[in-house]
Amino acid sequence: DGAQRWIEGIERIFGAMRCLDEHRVLLGGYANQRLGANGVVITWARFKLEFLTKYFPEDERNHKVIEFMELKQ
Repeated sequence: DGAQRWIEGIERIFGAMRCLDEHRVLLGGYANQRLGANGVVITWARFKLEFLTKYFPEDERNHKVIEFMELKQ
């Protein structure tokens, strides 16, 4: 949950700042050091994918989907 909230929060900030997509990765923190090795250009979409893969694994996302589907009022 924390990883997803972080991405959503940072995207709200980027929107308020009217931050261009190519600048988001630079401002996203460690992306250049971790993901930008060997001169590879990292887009914001790629950064989000890598970030969520590391901090919000697919099995946890699936668990959240099941949890949501089983909600009762």
